[in-house]
Formats: sequence, structure tokens, C-alpha cells
Amino acid sequence: QVQLVEAGGGLVQAGGSLRLSCAASGSAASFNAMGWYRQAPGKQRELVATITSGDSTNYADSVKGRFTISRDKAKNAVYLQMNSLKPEDTAVYYCYAGILVLGKHYGRDYWGRGTLVTVSS
Repeated sequence: QVQLVEAGGGLVQAGGSLRLSCAASGSAASFNAMGWYRQAPGKQRELVATITSGDSTNYADSVKGRFTISRDKAKNAVYLQMNSLKPEDTAVYYCYAGILVLGKHYGRDYWGRGTLVTVSS
């Protein structure tokens, strides 16, 4: 089984930056991809970014050019560097681990509890 713990959320002003981290524990063989999804109140959960064991990345159009996802295999960790933050980025950000093949989910998805990012105008 896999457990995910996020950190790094907080309150920032528009235009500011924030770095999220997520550490995974358990069986690394249970997934080939990690990433971030977010959900604002009254909104559906949406993809932010994912990265596979082969270092293939996928970003939501709304964050391209502003956010960068990276990983540290030795630490079983994934990071999200968020720059030029906008009020629209305000949401709970959830760490994800699972199996991705050509962008599709297979098997079980694992989720962290989430970390709140609030961007003030």
C-alpha cells in the first residue's frame, strides 16, 4: 500500500510563489506516476500536473509556463513549484500516485489528504 503526505501550502499574494512537496511511503512498485490535482469549493477536482517514472510530464493548460513538477526517486517524493500565482489557483492541492499509461488511470489511485493554497488578490 501507498501513503502520501503533502506539505507546503499556505497563503500568498498574487504573483508570488509556493513550493509543494509530497512524500510517498509503501510499495513504490504500486505506481509509476505521481502528481498533483486540485479542487476548489464547489468545483470539480482537476489535473494540475503529473510525472511518470520515465519523467514524462503532463500539465493542465491553465498552469503551463507557471508550474513545474519534479521528482526525487531516492526520496520517493514529488514537488510542485508554483510561480506567478493567481487567485484562480486557490484550492486544496492533493498529491497523487498511481499508474498512468498514455494519460489514463489504471488500477488503484492513491491520494494525500491535501494542502490548502490560498492566493490573495
